[in-house]
Amino acid sequence: MNEQQQMFHDFALKRVIPGKETELEAIMAESFKKQDEGTFTPEYMSKVVQEIIALIRPEFATEFKQAAAHMRSRMG
Repeated sequence: MNEQQQMFHDFALKRVIPGKETELEAIMAESFKKQDEGTFTPEYMSKVVQEIIALIRPEFATEFKQAAAHMRSRMG
């Protein structure tokens, strides 16, 4: 896990619904693998963001969506 991945990992875990940590970890592990392989696409990111939002406490959903939009804008 690189530094940016670690930052995202920590950011998401602080906002996860209690009891959903394992699901979130699995999604992030797959996403980080795709990033490392160069197969992480904007389409895949859209799918993953929706999956993660379902695991984030509602009070953090808007903040998470904003962070995801920022990350997507950096993808080009």
